[in-house]
Amino acid sequence: MRVLLKLTLDCEADAAWRAIRSPAVLREVVAPWLDLASLEADGLPTTWPEGRHRLQALALRRWPAGEEFVDISYPGGLPTGVRMLRDGGGALTGPLAAFHTWDHRMAISPLPDGRTLYRDRLLASTGSPARDAALWYPTWAFWQWRGARLRALAPGWAFDPPGTWDAEQAAAGVPGRDGASAGGGASA
Repeated sequence: MRVLLKLTLDCEADAAWRAIRSPAVLREVVAPWLDLASLEADGLPTTWPEGRHRLQALALRRWPAGEEFVDISYPGGLPTGVRMLRDGGGALTGPLAAFHTWDHRMAISPLPDGRTLYRDRLLASTGSPARDAALWYPTWAFWQWRGARLRALAPGWAFDPPGTWDAEQAAAGVPGRDGASAGGGASA
C-alpha cells in the first residue's frame, strides 16, 4: 500500500526539519490516538540519531499496543535544499505487526515565501493484497490526522532562538553532519 501527503507548512524549512527529527513532535502528531514510550535505557533522544530505537506503542496514550522500532536514516543525494528522514522500522508485536514491510519517508523543502513544502510517503505491506486493501483506508485516515496535526503545530515551531547551541554553531559556520551549517541544512 502507498499513502502520500503533500502539505505546505507555515514555518521555515529549518524549523520543520528540526520538528520532524524530534520524538517529542512525533508524539504530539500522533496524539491522542497513539503515544510512544522508549524501551531504551536512555529514553527518547531529543533528535533521532541514525539507527534503531525500540519503542512501546500505547493506544489512546494509555494501553500497551505492541513493541515497535524506528530505524532512522538520513538519505543523501537529494536535490539542493531537500532534506529527508527515512524510517525503515516496523512493529514487532501488536496490531501494527501485521505490516511486514515499512518504508516511511518525510522530505522538507523551503518554499520561496519562507514556508515549507512537506512531503510524506509511506510504503507498507502485510504481504497479502487483500489485507493491504483492508488496512489502506484506516492507514490513510490516520495519515490525514497526522497531516492536520502537522499543519496545526507548524506555526508554533521556531528554529534556533538566539543563545542556543544550534544558533551559535550555525552563526559560526560549523558544518553539520550533512555538510550544511549546524542549524539544520541549507537556508531558504
